[in-house]
This record gives sequence, structure tokens and C-alpha cells, in this order.
Amino acid sequence: MLGRGSYDPVVSNGEVDPLTRVEKALDARGPTRMSPGHSRIHDLLGLLGDPHRAYPSIHLTGTNGKTSTTRMIDTLLGGLGLRTGRYISPHLESITERIAIDGQPLSNERFAEVYDEIEPFVDIVDGRHDPGVSYFEVVTAMAFAAFADAPVDVAVVEVGLGGRFDTTNVLHAPVAVITPISLDHTQVLGSTVAEIAADKAGIVYDGATLVTAQQPPEAAEVLLRRAVEVGATVAREGMEFGVVHRSVAVGGQLLTLQGLAERYDDVFLPLHGAHQAGNAACALAAVEAFLGVGAREPLAADIVRDAFASVESPGRLEVLRRGPTVIVDGAHNPAGADVLVAGLQEAFAFRRLVGVVAVLGDKDVAGILAALEPLLAEVVVTQNSSPRAMPVDDLAALAAEVFGEDRVTVASRLDEAIDEAIRLAEDDPSLVGDAGVGVLVTGSIVTVGEARRLLRPTLGR
Repeated sequence: MLGRGSYDPVVSNGEVDPLTRVEKALDARGPTRMSPGHSRIHDLLGLLGDPHRAYPSIHLTGTNGKTSTTRMIDTLLGGLGLRTGRYISPHLESITERIAIDGQPLSNERFAEVYDEIEPFVDIVDGRHDPGVSYFEVVTAMAFAAFADAPVDVAVVEVGLGGRFDTTNVLHAPVAVITPISLDHTQVLGSTVAEIAADKAGIVYDGATLVTAQQPPEAAEVLLRRAVEVGATVAREGMEFGVVHRSVAVGGQLLTLQGLAERYDDVFLPLHGAHQAGNAACALAAVEAFLGVGAREPLAADIVRDAFASVESPGRLEVLRRGPTVIVDGAHNPAGADVLVAGLQEAFAFRRLVGVVAVLGDKDVAGILAALEPLLAEVVVTQNSSPRAMPVDDLAALAAEVFGEDRVTVASRLDEAIDEAIRLAEDDPSLVGDAGVGVLVTGSIVTVGEARRLLRPTLGR
């Protein structure tokens, strides 16, 4: 049976530890509250001395692949000897994951210290605006301040949502990366791929280099139009750079990547799926563009190989347990589910795979389930802890429509759902002990983060 996690927020002297105190203060601002516009963040950063102007940045948006690509860029820049700041969202297990320096998340103590340093200025801005500063705005300001204080040579920053109106879009970065665009957050960003692309194109500014993954035609047209409007240089996957060759390898894949100025052979990437190969190509091109490769010598091939070989992307086709195999993936929209299915089919030979699915209510849940249905023998539906989580009974009703009632099991808690999925996966006596039996936990980054906490005591079993 799985444990339920045992983090104790009280330190030995009876006081609440600093990180728990900060998390409570941030949660009071409403983690899911969205307040479009830049007036509050400009005001706050101005009081802090505009720390985001202390270093150049690489700015990333897109529908899927942002975090993996951000991590790849960060790792490659670090391998080249640059001190990096990395900002991602959301986090899997701890809020400290969002802000990293030299590839390492801030310690609990440093995270709390940065919050305490900017809190008086946040209070001032709260008094000037209604509504006050949001959760995401505070954490973004913390990241920019921590990077300036380090100091870093370059910041690699993932948007929170969209692009044009996102809090991070105060950077005006010299390199903007746009990963594949599809339908998601349609209530906020637009009901068509073209409308969503127009919002995401807002991170591309005058004189920047736009590095774009392969896009649907309607998205590509919008992005190219934006580049022309602002005089940005464009580098397109499949044209100026891309994946020349890829083959499945033990623990990942072996790639040949064409960069902006050089071809790199025998690049091992310890991540699964063609989508991750595309992310790697975008990451390579972004770093080349940032460093001006083409105007000077190409990147050293051994550094490129070493960097990609050390890349990690937690929660993305990540194996957490063997016997049976338990895999987690943060796919939270149909496009993400499609590449998850393709990656699983390519890299694993499951004879029986049972799913555990918990989703957020504002997603295209029917589309996610439809993508997963051909892959899964059965599905256990449950609910994660997010206030935006789809109620388990509603999810069960949708799942029954897609899978049929006989292939759907309901569990009220994630730990119970994983235990039940393991039992169902091993239910066929002919497959007991078979390496082709597995469990997939997916549907949301929140779900994956909670699954990782639950499964951590069983890692290595």
C-alpha cells in the first residue's frame, strides 16, 4: 500500500518553518487567480530596482513542451560555463522548484529569504492597486530578484499562461522560443489555434530572434506575421534547424540535430518520444541564437552531447517504479495526451497498461480520455487536490462514455486509485511478474506531483 506523505511543517522549536509560512502567505493571494495586465508587476519591479534588466533572458511559451525545453536550455547554457537562472511553472512537488540557479532549485531557507526581502514592496503595491499583487506576480518578482542577486549570466524564463499579457512578459528577451501550439486555456487565450498563437506571439519583440517549433499552419502564419511586424529574425524547426535523425535507445533516444550553424551527431537524450527530440532541437537553436553562433565558432560538440545526456524532465514519461512499472506524465490536454501515447508506444512494450486519471475541470477532458482510450486496458478515475479539480463522479461519467462502464473504476483518493490500478494491472494471472504490465498516472501536473510524493517511498522497489 502507498503512504500518504508525512511532511511536518513544524521545526524542533515549535515554530512553523519558513517555507510553510511563505506558502501560506502566497496561498492567501489565490494561486489560481488571474489578473491580466502588467501594471502591478511593473510597479513592483520598479520598486525593486528592475532586477529583470540586470541580465539577458531567453523567454519561452507554447502549449506543450515549455518546461522540458526550458530545462534543456538551462542545462546546455550551464554546460557552456554560464551561470543560469531558471523559472518554470507550475511546480510538481515543491514551490521552490520554480526558481533555480545553476540548475538547482532554491533551498527552502533561501526561498523564504527572498520572499521576506520583497514583501515590504509587495505591500506597497497592494495599496496602489485593486486587486492587489497576485500569487504568480509575487513569485515572478522573487525569481527576477533572486537572479539579479546571484547574479546570473542569463535567465531562462517560462511564461505562466499565454504570452502577451503574462506577468513574465516584461522581459523583452533577445531570444523568444515558442513550442508547439494547440488548443488549451481556450476560455482565456482564444477559441482557435490562430487566436492562441496571436497571444503567445506577444513575447516576440523588435530585434529578437524567434525560435519556433513545427506549428500548425494557422499558428505558423500568425507567428511569422508578428516577426515581420517587429523585425524579428526567425528560426523554424524543419527549416533553419531540426532533428535530422532519431532512434530509440535504452533509457531514451539517440539524435542527430541540425543547429543553426552546425550538425551535432550521436546526441543521447535520456527522455522518450519524438516530441522531446523536437524540444531538444529548439533548445539547441535557442542557445545558438542567444550566443550568436553562426557569427562565430559552433558550440563544442562534446559539450552539447554531455549537456543533453544529463537533461532531466521530471513528470514527463517518468518511470517511478518497476514491478509493475509505474509511469507518470503531466499530459493535460489532447495534444499532450497524443504525444504521451506515441512516446509510450515507441519506448515501451506494454501488454497490459492500466491508467490512473485525475484532471482539472477547465480542460478538454473528453479529448484527453479519447486519446488515452486505445492505449489503456482499464482506467481508474480519481481526483487531485487542486481547487480546480474535476469532481470524480463527473470524470467517471465522461470516462464511461469513452471507455465503457466495464473498463472504468472509481477511487475517491489518488493513493487508493494507484493501489487499485496496480491490482488491476496484475489481475491477469498469465501476466503476473511480466515486464509488460504497467500503470500510467496522468491528466494533470498536479496529479503527477502528488503521485510522485506518494510513490517516493517505493522508488527502487
